[in-house]
This record gives sequence, C-alpha cells and structure tokens, in this order.
Amino acid sequence: MTAAASAHEIPPQYVLSPLAPEPRTLVDILNDTARRFPDAPALDDGSVQLTYSELIADVADSVAWLAARGIGRGDKLGIRMPSGSYALYVAILSVLACGAAYVPVDADDPDERAELVFGEANVVGVITEQGLIRGPGSSRGWRAAAPLGRDDAWIIFTSGSTGTPKGVAVTHRSAAAFVDAEARMFLRDNPIGPGDRVLAGLSVAFDASCEEMWLAWRHGACLVPAPRSLVRSGMDLGPWLVSRDITVVSTVPTLAALWPAEALEAVRLLIFGGEACPPELAARLAVDGREVWNTYGPTEATVVACAAQLDGQGPVSIGLPLAGWDLAVVDKDGMPVAIGEVGELVIGGVGLARYLDPEKDAEKYAPMPTLGWNRAYRSGDLVRLEADGLYFQGRADDQVKVGGRRIELG
Repeated sequence: MTAAASAHEIPPQYVLSPLAPEPRTLVDILNDTARRFPDAPALDDGSVQLTYSELIADVADSVAWLAARGIGRGDKLGIRMPSGSYALYVAILSVLACGAAYVPVDADDPDERAELVFGEANVVGVITEQGLIRGPGSSRGWRAAAPLGRDDAWIIFTSGSTGTPKGVAVTHRSAAAFVDAEARMFLRDNPIGPGDRVLAGLSVAFDASCEEMWLAWRHGACLVPAPRSLVRSGMDLGPWLVSRDITVVSTVPTLAALWPAEALEAVRLLIFGGEACPPELAARLAVDGREVWNTYGPTEATVVACAAQLDGQGPVSIGLPLAGWDLAVVDKDGMPVAIGEVGELVIGGVGLARYLDPEKDAEKYAPMPTLGWNRAYRSGDLVRLEADGLYFQGRADDQVKVGGRRIELG
C-alpha cells in the first residue's frame, strides 16, 4: 500500500454514526405521537378515518386477537392484503405492537412469490382479508409484548430474477433510528404535523412504504392511502393528490414526472427515491414553499442512507448520510478515495440490516478492516465523492433498478 493510497480519510461529514438518534422502537414512536396528538387524524382511506387515539384502540384490539391465537414477541407474520385500505395499516401496526415482525407480500403478486417469501421467512401465519392463515413456521411461544430494540420490525425481500429473492430483516433500533433521523432533516423550519396529509402510494412490500407511513405517524400527520388502480395509472394520481389535500409525497421520479404542476401545488415536501432523479425534473418541481429531496438507500441499510435537498440547479446529488449512518467510497482495494474520485459505496452505522441467509449475510456484511469497521454493507453502487454529497455513477455489478426494485440481470 503506497503512502498516497493510505493518505485519504473518510471526510467527517460522511461519518455520522456518533449522531444516531436515541434508541427506541416504532411502537414507542406511535405511542409518543398518540400521546401528543390524540385527536389528530392518523389514517384516512376515503371510507374510514381514524384519529390517533382510535388507531391505538384498534391496534390494541387486534393485538389481543393475535395474542389469543398464539402470536407473540419474536414471531414472524406474513401480511398479504389489498393496498389502499385502513385495515392493511392496522394489521402492520398490530403485528409490530405484539412484538412480531411483519413480512409483506403485495396482494397482486403471484401466489408462487408469496409462497416462496413466506416459506423463506418461515412465518407462523399470514394475515389476509379473510383472517389469519397458518404459515409454515412455528411460534417461539413467547407472549405478545412490546418489542425491544433488537427485535425485528420487518422482513422485506429484494427481487432477483436469477436465484431466490433475499430476505432482509430490519430491527426496531434501525427502523426507529431511520424515522427519527429523517425527522431531523425534513422541513426543519415548519415540521410535518397535524394538518399534513401524507400520500401512501407504494406497495408495503417495498421498504420505501415505511418512509410514507412513518412520515405521518412520527409527526401526528394523517396517512392517506391511494387506491392501487390510481397508482398504476400514474397520470390519474395527480388530480387525486389535489382532491385529497395531500401535502407530503414520497415517490419515484418516473411517477412524479407524469403529474401536472398544479397536482403538487399543496405539496410542501416532495421526496424522491428508488431511481435516479433527472435534473430537469428537480428544476421543474423545486419551487418556493416546497422542499424537494433526493434520497438513496438499499433495503439492506434501512430504507434511506443519504439524502440531498434539491434546489433545481446543476447536477442531482444523493447527498450526505442520515444521522447515525456512515458512508465510505472505496477503491478496489477497499481504501477510501479522494474527493472528486469514483469508487464503490460502502455503508455502516445504525441502519445496517441483515440477510436471513447467514452465508449471504457474512459475505455482504463482512468487516472492512481497511476502514476499521467490523460490519459493513457493500452496495455495489459506484458514486463520485464530493464535499457536498455523493453523485451516483451506476452499478459496479449487473443489477439494475426497475420501478425501485433491484433486479439481477441473468
């Protein structure tokens, strides 16, 4: 190793694990919000509107129902329910509140994928519109109880057209840190709160759906699920945003590009993720009175690892890490590159998840001795390191993202 190669250090703005939010769980976050804003609307699917106190009561009833059927802390429960209804979100919160992890599969996905995911995760049961169906796994036998930080909150499967989808487990510690870190970032002068209405347009089988849900429930805002048919059509979702008074949107750039400017007039926070954001889209939508953010993060590092506020000027960055995350850009020898150079993005910190497959986990989250990290996620993404943020340069391997979901090329 030459002196020059070892001279580069990770810039301090990329090492934020010391600033991680205080440990807590998603259930702690929901209960805290409900205490602060009991009468604020929490969920509105167009036919049912629940306040936070009503939502907490509904969740408590569902937890009792699950507990009576032997579901408890540490169990894994599949969820396969139609998008867009309040019942889906109550089910997710109920699984979390009884200390179990939820394993979502899109109701529109083929049965073969559902069987594969639920089998790989070894779920003890699956919540459907019809009720609770027995799964292939067996319960730990623990009673339903509030989760601990080390307990899994969700298990989401990344797609592979070749091979088996990979299950990624995220703990409450990581999930809550993500939610609290984003809360420090967005709309700091006039935070999200009661009166804001957050679009829920993504399938809950995508981890970005967690961003939508908790942007609402962390702040006392209302989650407003969109009918799946509208999300699919793309164009028709624009007028719906206006009619439902949506003020906060997290979406993929390709969808936002379909909407006329007036569809976003009331939107004061617009978050992009899942795919590259074209500069011309940022220029069109980053207007006075609205914050526009570009986010980046693999499922394996808990939804979002870094973000940049966009002003519509110049190239689009994926920004700097969230508080609690560490980012390193390394060369082929695992050494940090200099400012202005391109390398592979490696992620560390509080957001690191794990693969259900121990072999895959050991391979992808191996230590990085060159960085002094005992656990690190190699993203496979190439980025250019700049002082103000990272700039995405493509994949180092043969995976591409289609609609926010990673696909391995055969």
